[in-house]
Amino acid sequence: MKKLAYLLVLCFALACTSSNKKNNMIPKQLPDAPSASKMDSVLKIHDHTRVDPYFWMRLTDEQKNAEKPDKHTQQVLSYLNAENAYTNAVMTNTEALQEKLFNEIVGRIKKDDESVPYFSNGYWYYSKFEKGKEYRIHCRKKGSLDASEEIFFDENIRAEGEQFYGLGSISISKDNKMLAFAEDFVSRRIYTIRFKNLETGEILPDVLENAQGGGAWANDNQTFFYTTKNEVSLLSEKIWRHQLGNPTSEDVMVYHEKDPSFYIGVSKTKSDKFIVIEEDATLVSDYWVLDADNPTGDFKQFTPRGNDHQYYINHFEDKWLITTNHEATNFRLMETPAGATGMNNWKEIIPHREDVLLTDIEVFNNHLVVSERKDALTHLRIINQKTGGEHYLDFGEEVYVSYISTNPEFNSNLLRFGYSSMTTPASTIDYNMDEKTKDVKKVQEVIGGHNPDEYVTERLWAKARDGKKVPMSVVYKKGLKKDGQAPLLLYAYGSYGSTMDPWFSSTRLSLLDRGFVFVLAHIRGSQAMGRQWYDDGKMLNKMNTFNDYIDCSKYLIEQKYTSPQHLYAMGGSAGGLLMGAVVNMAPELYNGVVAAVPFVDVVSTMLDETIPLTTNEFDEWGNPKNKEYYDYMLSYSPYDNVESRAYPNMLITTGLFDSQVQYWEPAKWIAKLRDKKTDDKILIMHTNMEAGHGGASGRFKRYRETALDYAFMMMLEGIDE
Repeated sequence: MKKLAYLLVLCFALACTSSNKKNNMIPKQLPDAPSASKMDSVLKIHDHTRVDPYFWMRLTDEQKNAEKPDKHTQQVLSYLNAENAYTNAVMTNTEALQEKLFNEIVGRIKKDDESVPYFSNGYWYYSKFEKGKEYRIHCRKKGSLDASEEIFFDENIRAEGEQFYGLGSISISKDNKMLAFAEDFVSRRIYTIRFKNLETGEILPDVLENAQGGGAWANDNQTFFYTTKNEVSLLSEKIWRHQLGNPTSEDVMVYHEKDPSFYIGVSKTKSDKFIVIEEDATLVSDYWVLDADNPTGDFKQFTPRGNDHQYYINHFEDKWLITTNHEATNFRLMETPAGATGMNNWKEIIPHREDVLLTDIEVFNNHLVVSERKDALTHLRIINQKTGGEHYLDFGEEVYVSYISTNPEFNSNLLRFGYSSMTTPASTIDYNMDEKTKDVKKVQEVIGGHNPDEYVTERLWAKARDGKKVPMSVVYKKGLKKDGQAPLLLYAYGSYGSTMDPWFSSTRLSLLDRGFVFVLAHIRGSQAMGRQWYDDGKMLNKMNTFNDYIDCSKYLIEQKYTSPQHLYAMGGSAGGLLMGAVVNMAPELYNGVVAAVPFVDVVSTMLDETIPLTTNEFDEWGNPKNKEYYDYMLSYSPYDNVESRAYPNMLITTGLFDSQVQYWEPAKWIAKLRDKKTDDKILIMHTNMEAGHGGASGRFKRYRETALDYAFMMMLEGIDE
């Protein structure tokens, strides 16, 4: 009890010290915060009733895009605009700082940058940015880098006059004469595919609507396979065959996936031999293949669809290589003859390992490159397929990320890979797999200069409440005093097995150079420590994700990297769910929280199968139509667990046209938070009225939103320049 009393007195003293700190960044007087109307909707399932007073905020795509908004639409848009106006009022004293941050961030980016060329099918391909332009210019040179430049696609021309422009993918026919390109002008990830004759420059009249952002050419150079979406749920649903010059009404549907738990798409193998339909649910993979020389033939299933079986296929010469989790939690590598793909023909090449996750492979004539993950680090393993000899690349840093880059040609002994660390700018490197030599082709240039020796990167391990050790990647500027007074931004995601690797970020320098510590928490729900790390952070284990983040926060405080008065939390999308959960579970740990496009209304969204992502993600979160999962989701769903209590300062961001996390989730959340919270701390939301899940399009405009995020935290710290 004495210890508890001492801690309470200490916390009170710190709170008083913090509150007495002079901070001219926060306006002394603010207008009244927006107050959303309440219209109770009663939601019943499993003999349980929820009352949602803000369910009315939902709009359909038709309502959002209507030229003359109806009364309901006007009410919703008025509320979002009122929140934006309130955010501007709260952040008014940071306008100069935001402008400085924006100019600082874009000032480090080389304006006339160019990618490293790669060779494919007779041409060298690269892209470039030109000064004063927001979008990429795609180029190629025939046969030699000394050949004349051909600009075959300029995104800037296509984006001219548009509020948003997103290029899905570009695909060139085998004869190098035809280009297919997918465009999104709304930010809903609904693409229109068009075609360009690369010899004449003509844009063909063929237009494929409501499409996924990619596709595949058959070897006749006239047939193109593409994917369309369900117009309600936006899930990829059908694969079509289009013949250039024919009306789309004559397109042939070659596959229809009726199980809404699967995403589907179509692509071509590196060998150019097969068109592949790929289907993925959270736990199941399925493939159908077609000889690319016979586009009107029938697709054949690679192997019967199995329960809880994920695998990936690569064609090489007369065989398929298969990365599979069949009887192998962390995946293993198998091979099978090209004409005998059933699992009974599979032969093991690389066995399963308990401590190593096999994440990717790249196949060459004489070499096999394997990307692996161990102890939250990536490793590249080179295997000589002729001699059986193998070795790993040595990177010489404690915390880093490496990855296989663009390698379209089989007949090469050069591996192109990428490398970065939290202090080292991204590098593109060609590695001679026979001579074991590296040729650095490009290092990301930081305009104004960057000296890695001025910064420190560390790997820390926090002990979670159940005894698991959670890795963290840390970076800060040299000279840091670990006295608990440094501002620290703790970033995490923790879902879908997606791992946030320790990349370099020139943007992040604006925080580091102002004394911030930046930390990536590799919490469960990612695959940082292998596949089991993911399994332990989803479904009925999801609470581990939130507990890991909170325990990492406590560890950083205990080790005096920061304190609750200077600790900031940030996450986006499913990482926004993380933010919503931790502010309900441990709000006292954080001075500020940035929740970007946050998935916070978990129960309602997962009960609504008309919403994109829902049906595909029952194996990620569970299906709330099952009472066990309903009760579990309800225990952590941020929106459902808002209560009368004090919350941290919070900035929430969203996009009106977001197809992944609908804007109404954060809108409802902030309305409920403002109605319930008992503190007088800042609570603001910025809605990008023109963009979706990824924010603003263009190379530089997106950094306006980054500047807002950074300025919010700096405002709370009293940093004004």
